[in-house]
Amino acid sequence: MIEKRDGAVSIAGQNFGEGKYFLPFAKPLQYHKSMKNMNRTLLLTIACCLICFATASAQKALETRVATLAKEIEPDVIKWRRHLHQYPELSNREYKTMAYIAEYMRTLDVKVETGMALTGVVAVLETGKPGPTIGLRADTDALPVRERVDLPFASKEESEYLGQKVGVMHACGHDSHVAILMGAATILTKIKKDLKGKIVFVFQPAEEGAPPGEEGGAELMIKEGLIEKYGIEAMYGLHISSGTDVGTITYKAKGLLAAADQFSIKVKGKQTHGSRPWDGVDPIVVSAQIILGLQTIISRQTDLTNEAAVITVGKISGGVRNNIIPEEVEMIGTIRALDTTMQRIIHEKIRITAENIAESAGATAEVSISIGYPVTYNHPELTARMIPSLEKAAGESNVRIIKAITGAEDFAFFAQKVPGLFFFLGGKPKDVHPLDAAPHHTPDFYIDESGFGLGMRALVQLVLDH
Repeated sequence: MIEKRDGAVSIAGQNFGEGKYFLPFAKPLQYHKSMKNMNRTLLLTIACCLICFATASAQKALETRVATLAKEIEPDVIKWRRHLHQYPELSNREYKTMAYIAEYMRTLDVKVETGMALTGVVAVLETGKPGPTIGLRADTDALPVRERVDLPFASKEESEYLGQKVGVMHACGHDSHVAILMGAATILTKIKKDLKGKIVFVFQPAEEGAPPGEEGGAELMIKEGLIEKYGIEAMYGLHISSGTDVGTITYKAKGLLAAADQFSIKVKGKQTHGSRPWDGVDPIVVSAQIILGLQTIISRQTDLTNEAAVITVGKISGGVRNNIIPEEVEMIGTIRALDTTMQRIIHEKIRITAENIAESAGATAEVSISIGYPVTYNHPELTARMIPSLEKAAGESNVRIIKAITGAEDFAFFAQKVPGLFFFLGGKPKDVHPLDAAPHHTPDFYIDESGFGLGMRALVQLVLDH
């Protein structure tokens, strides 16, 4: 400490007298006003250090409290998840799910709205202090899959899908997403005094796609004004992963999940007897040639060093009898792309390939392409800024970058409107080999519930640090 008393200068308790003095590492100095500036600078530095230390200590104490709350709430989260798992509902039919979520959320210090995008729930936590408005999203719908897992809370539900009687199952983990978000909302309301801004909890229906002829999902929520109504500035979401170890988080900046579009190709030929194909034009053979031609779009005409892409024909139908060459064949399929430019090029090449192959055989091809989900794009700057938050929640060694995935997610619509970050939460038991883990959308899909605590902590930490 530097002091001046009665004209003498004292440094760290040693008196150097009045006027000139020397230090072993400096030229002779004259005490003047600059010494006062040194005093102020030193005091400000110390004050800043103390403030930083106090802030860091408070932050650490808050993170410890969040971890404690997550542990306390975890049994409730598991209970909520099991209820939702036992009583799943298909897209745009999540009425009981909506009521179950809303009933609990109304017990918290939040404002609750139901009915957005038909069966959505939106809850808002107002902190009363200025700050950003952050959206946290979970999806609520199940799939037309009959469960085969032997669980005491296994789904026995049935419904109708595309005119068929089907089993209904949370075969993609949306029940986990809902329960985790309910848990995160509980924690955030309990630490409301430590927060700023506004948090919007979005329980979104119909992620798997609305039934034919209906609207739904994130796209409909946006159309109904979700972002503008609540002033959401950034959106976060997670997805459980049955093939990734519990206790881990995986992510990728920029394109994480692919755009998913649908196509239909109708090949029209000339009907004739099966014994005399030369009297007609066989649309079945033409369709086979088109299917093979579509694969060369990916293998020979697409720059796969840029991003991955996939064209898959999922269904082909035509004909009624073994000895009749039909007049028409229809095929339907999916297009996956992780780059919007590649996506447009692939669409055009599908049209050219199908039409020209058909024409070469004397047939015609009508190509119809419907745009589905866009690329799920993680905002690069937001991702870089917030990954340390995920590392705080999971431990740095448990947060890993992955390659892009050709699956699709309608969280992509939110990420088109505001900066978004979407990541995967491990849900595979550690003693199960990844190749033995049942994939999503299958009857044997299974999730280890011990990862739910990390899911809550991750979402809360993102809010705290944002």
